[in-house]
Amino acid sequence: MKANVGGIDKILRVVVGVALIAWVAAAGGPMWAWIGVVPLATGLMSFCGLYSILGINTCKAK
Repeated sequence: MKANVGGIDKILRVVVGVALIAWVAAAGGPMWAWIGVVPLATGLMSFCGLYSILGINTCKAK
């Protein structure tokens, strides 16, 4: 798995993921908000399978 998520994309994924999970856990939000696990995981791992399929890479070349 080569990193394909970077920069602002990574930060937004983590923030949105944590916000959705917190909404469900703390405020009793809807069950669908557990989907926040997906952007959180992809942000932390710097890899998105869908990006690979679509040929998208937001990670700067090293």
